[in-house]
Amino acid sequence: MTTSPPRYVGRFAPSPTGPLHAGSLVAALASWLDARAHDGVWLVRVEDVDFTRNVEGAAQIILQQLAACGLHPDQPPVWQSQRGALYQQALDALIGADRAYPCGCSRSDILAVLASENRLPARGQEAIYPGTCRSGLHGRSPRSWRLRLPDDDGQPLIWFDRRLGEQSQILSLECGDFVLKRADGAWAYQLAVVVDDAEQGVIDVVRGEDLATSTARQIALQRLLGLPTPRYLHTPLVRGEDGEKLSKHQGAEAFEPGLDSVKAALAVLGFELHAHTLPELLAQAVSAWRLRWGGEAVPTANAGG
Repeated sequence: MTTSPPRYVGRFAPSPTGPLHAGSLVAALASWLDARAHDGVWLVRVEDVDFTRNVEGAAQIILQQLAACGLHPDQPPVWQSQRGALYQQALDALIGADRAYPCGCSRSDILAVLASENRLPARGQEAIYPGTCRSGLHGRSPRSWRLRLPDDDGQPLIWFDRRLGEQSQILSLECGDFVLKRADGAWAYQLAVVVDDAEQGVIDVVRGEDLATSTARQIALQRLLGLPTPRYLHTPLVRGEDGEKLSKHQGAEAFEPGLDSVKAALAVLGFELHAHTLPELLAQAVSAWRLRWGGEAVPTANAGG
């Protein structure tokens, strides 16, 4: 008896911190194309758990921008802010397995420890948690919850990206025990995205290359929670004149929805296509994407790490 492969489910998951810019459109278009090229389902998930950064009305603007580019989700969008019970259930499971613990450290506490050990991060790099509260709070009040990483003995977690190829990361050395729920009560991105992808049946994640460094953490969480690992494709970034990637945080302007913006996004993805109407252009793009990226699923992570 043969088992048919699961139906393709992909997603685009914007944060409502402002309108989409040209770089965001590249990621949205790529995820939509991959779903359409595989005759699959394309979802939109509004990642609004970081309430300190949300901009009122931004989510509706984002949905309007997508629609104006012909990118329509196959199901109504979901909102992370309405899914806290799912995240709590996952955290409780990790606590029960002794894979999560309360942390009383502030950022200044962490940096002070790292400074005493000559391990301060370089500019733009992430501070690696030194494990201060792994064995207990030591009189501190709990502030956040952290994942207790499995002992990797310096072995990398290896995974495969459809565009970037084999990737590896030693989590204990490159991030340490990371936050699952923040001191302000907000759910951390790493936990929320893992729970949501599994709950929504997402089997392919297509997103910007800046998120590739998060993938090993997400795979570690998937394994600890007994959840399936999707396959991954991380897309090229759009950069400004200074060489930095476009971001809302740095004031990247919203793109003007329409034919020209979609053509520009396709060019970043490596497709020089020409059409007079948006439907014609998108149809060409789906065919081109299917030729390049429409192959069978490949293993995304091995047993190493």
